[in-house]
Amino acid sequence: MDGIQVLSRAPEATDAILTKEALELVAHLHRTFNPRRQELLARRAERQTRFDAGELPGFLPETKAIRESDWKVAPAPPDLQKRWVEITGPVERKMMINALNSGASVFMADFEDSLAPTWANVVQGQQNLKDAIRRTIVFSTPVGKQYRLNAETATLLVRPRGWHLPEKHVLVDGAPVSASLFDAGLYLFHNAYALMERGTGPYFYLPKMESHLEARLWNDVFVAAQARLSIPKGTIRATVLIETLPAAFEMDEILFELKDHMSGLNAGRWDYLFSLIKKLRTHADVLPERGQVTMTVPFMRAYSELLVKTCHRRGAHAMGGMAPFIPTRKDPELNAKALAKVKADKDREVADGFDGTWVAHPDLVPTAWEVFEKAFGTKPNQKERLREDVVADARKLTDLAVPGGTITDAGLRLNVNVTLQYLNSWLMGNGAAAIFNLMEDAATAEISRAQLWQWISRKAKLADGRTITKDLYRQVRDEELPKVGGLAADRMKEAVEILDRLVLDDTFAEFLTIPAYAYLE
Repeated sequence: MDGIQVLSRAPEATDAILTKEALELVAHLHRTFNPRRQELLARRAERQTRFDAGELPGFLPETKAIRESDWKVAPAPPDLQKRWVEITGPVERKMMINALNSGASVFMADFEDSLAPTWANVVQGQQNLKDAIRRTIVFSTPVGKQYRLNAETATLLVRPRGWHLPEKHVLVDGAPVSASLFDAGLYLFHNAYALMERGTGPYFYLPKMESHLEARLWNDVFVAAQARLSIPKGTIRATVLIETLPAAFEMDEILFELKDHMSGLNAGRWDYLFSLIKKLRTHADVLPERGQVTMTVPFMRAYSELLVKTCHRRGAHAMGGMAPFIPTRKDPELNAKALAKVKADKDREVADGFDGTWVAHPDLVPTAWEVFEKAFGTKPNQKERLREDVVADARKLTDLAVPGGTITDAGLRLNVNVTLQYLNSWLMGNGAAAIFNLMEDAATAEISRAQLWQWISRKAKLADGRTITKDLYRQVRDEELPKVGGLAADRMKEAVEILDRLVLDDTFAEFLTIPAYAYLE
């Protein structure tokens, strides 16, 4: 193929994915839009330099007219009107069947934070999506148990990888293709028509954006793909995760840029917390341990309430954050306490004005569903709640003070332990790891390693008075290693190498998945 090189063989039974025509669409999108992608990534780095020098993010003066004028996004299609409970997970065969059958309104099939992007996972994930849309997807266990789709399933949304990631196994004109365009292009080529024939459409969740210009790039990609595939403009729909601090100041603008393809915004709480640490890493406030930074602390409430107000003013859905608890059959008391916390979290989201929420496990769907059903009755959403009481306040979004926040020895150890376990799992090909009854993905691992770096960099104090130093990190790492299997376990030695680099380097690494990707086949 002209200028297109596939460097690895397709996994077994995926021959129909990497076809000449499908790759030509991917290459067309890459050649057209990759230069702008690179420019926007450079723009991220320039903004970070200004943040490091003391500048704070703020609302853009040049887009004030967009924020102050009246306009709406396109009406949601019928199968995206009611989004009370959404379940997420990687594009892995068994998990997809269970999620589609879970009773949730929506299943977000993930190529991003919950998928370790091995070549086999990425290509097999595309085949799994193709099979699921055509309802031919099955999974059989070694003992003969079979999993198939129910008659009614959740509406399917797909999350491609973020703008910052490459797909190293495919070269276009000698350079790695954009992973975003690879994931989205293959999905659109193979499934746009099949989805439309079934009364739905190609719907996406878009991650990690930092500006409305990045949203404009996605919109232009959608327009070009629809033209190439000869499908009507607006067929593609997107929900954008507001999971970076700069994007929180450009929610109106992001909705505006994608308004013909827009379905809503999601409060991606875990990546947002990571972004707060990353973007303000040289500023005054040092966040306490992760468990103390809840959605009720002032800056997180300011972010989530502004998201609801912005979405509803523009006729878009406002989607709540992830409940990561993983139920266990071994401890009913633990389950009961955790489900009570899940219910309280979803009660808060309903009260704040959200139209739906996320869960990580099928067993959480009934708890979340009951909350929204009780509140909404027969209404599909509550977009009529405009939250005019909420005031956009830049200071509230960037004041990271947590009253009474502390860093304990247990919190320090938990960050080390969880990140080592997650990195080992990711290197083994599993990007959604159940650790201490929570679903950990790249976003939660990013919080843990970012906190470790920040605590060391800022010479933060533990509650017992000790200063967190590189030597203390090494001591804790060595003490936690036997608890996670030691260096001989699986790929733990490489996990330690990666975490040491992330935590001990004086320069903050933008994403852990970038250096870790070099370790994957």
